[in-house]
Order: sequence, then C-alpha cells, then structure tokens
Amino acid sequence: MPEPRTDTNATGTIDIEVHYFAAAADAAGRTEERLELPTGTTLAGLRELLAGRGLELAKVIGVSSYLVNSLSAPADSLAELRDRDRVDVLPPFAGG
Repeated sequence: MPEPRTDTNATGTIDIEVHYFAAAADAAGRTEERLELPTGTTLAGLRELLAGRGLELAKVIGVSSYLVNSLSAPADSLAELRDRDRVDVLPPFAGG
C-alpha cells in the first residue's frame, strides 16, 4: 500500500522532481533532478531559483511552459508546490 501523500516532510522542506525537455535539458545539463526546497515554495519561486543557475537556463526558463503533476500550470503560479510533486519544464518546440 503506498504511503499517504503529505505536504511536507519532517524537516520543513519538500522534495520535488524536475524534468527538463529539449532546450531546457541542454541548458540544465541534465534531463531530471530531485530538489529539496523550503516548504511554501511556489512554481514562481522554483523558476527564480532555476533561472539563477546561469544565463542559458534563465533564457529557457523565461519562455517555457510548465506542468505540475501532468497538469498545466501558469509560470507565475503562487500555488505552493507539495512534497513529491513533479514539475516538467517544456520550452517552446519548433513548429508547435
């Protein structure tokens, strides 16, 4: 039986998965990673954190679309991310 999902773990942080696609993966230098973030982190806050990693990633983060747990989410969303959320970073794709 799976463990019940909680909004935070015992340390006051959340653990999320970030998956990067296409140009976002190139700029991030990876296709996915796990991050431990403070409780209360929003998608907007995550974007700011990722953009702070370098100019190339900042450019991609600024024009990307986002999915949180497979659901489209506004890039400036102030909804708090939850423990075990998955965030997909989807840059614009050619022809789409």
